[in-house]
Amino acid sequence: MTSRSGVQPIARSPEGIFWKTLEHFKVDMLTFVFVCLSVSVTGLHAFTVTVANPSVKVKENEGVDLKCSYSADFGSSPRVEWKFRDHKGSQTLVYFDNQPTGKYVGRITKYEGGIRFNKVTRTDTGDYDCEVSGNTGYDEKTIRLTVLVPPSKPVSRIPTSVTTGSNALLTCLDVDGSPPSTYIWYKDNTPLPVDPTKFPNFKNLTYKLNSNTGNLEFASVSKLDTGSYFCEANNGEGVPQRGDAVRMEVRDLNVGGIVAGVIVALLAVGLLLFGLWYAKKKGYLPKKAESKTKQQAVYTQPRTDDMDDGDGEFRQKSSFVV
Repeated sequence: MTSRSGVQPIARSPEGIFWKTLEHFKVDMLTFVFVCLSVSVTGLHAFTVTVANPSVKVKENEGVDLKCSYSADFGSSPRVEWKFRDHKGSQTLVYFDNQPTGKYVGRITKYEGGIRFNKVTRTDTGDYDCEVSGNTGYDEKTIRLTVLVPPSKPVSRIPTSVTTGSNALLTCLDVDGSPPSTYIWYKDNTPLPVDPTKFPNFKNLTYKLNSNTGNLEFASVSKLDTGSYFCEANNGEGVPQRGDAVRMEVRDLNVGGIVAGVIVALLAVGLLLFGLWYAKKKGYLPKKAESKTKQQAVYTQPRTDDMDDGDGEFRQKSSFVV
């Protein structure tokens, strides 16, 4: 078939299309390889800090290495710093200006691949930042160090007597365990499930148990909640520790006692008022002092010149003075 211009169109066979596609693919591959080589040569996306283990655990009083390496892009003598953050967010320099600082002097050793603690304590638990800078590049990585400490005997607070329908809070705390302990509460030597509604034997109990904080709370206690309670702390290190058992009694509100108390109080007030009235009637109480002094009349003797003024008439010039 001939086109209007008189030029015979070129027929494209499937084989020709295949070879054309393959040619484009080769060009794309060469471009990709060129980009990869450019990245490798120029150092694009380099300046990398690497840690061997981002989470390290070690027992108390043992030594440990925190390993941190970096790429050659930083140069032969990059600036390396180590910083520490505790669980409260407080930050402290560990290694600065090519030497340990503060409390870390004599406790850590710096080497090419990281730092080494000679002996760790529970206060060393936290996050350690390895920061490297050089040749205008910067990177950092964090290592979380957990110093393992067995739990101690937990301190618990358990009320001995509560009123039916009132709120009751039982608390339990292990102050030494690392990582932090989780808690189990026992009633009459039987462990209480976290969700009592899932167990037939506990479905009538309405408590809330937080195994992370150690709180056992009764929003409205009933007679069924009477019993002996203690808690247990466990963090997977050493032997779980139990607190002292304390019996909690749930008592009904003593309405009769409240009424009797009110009656006694009213009788006491009545007797007091009667005693005051009787004492006043018998004159045992002092009379109130008069607020104003009674006015007295003073008579002034008239002078002789007031009696006779020469005309035989009497003129009053003096009078009673009140």
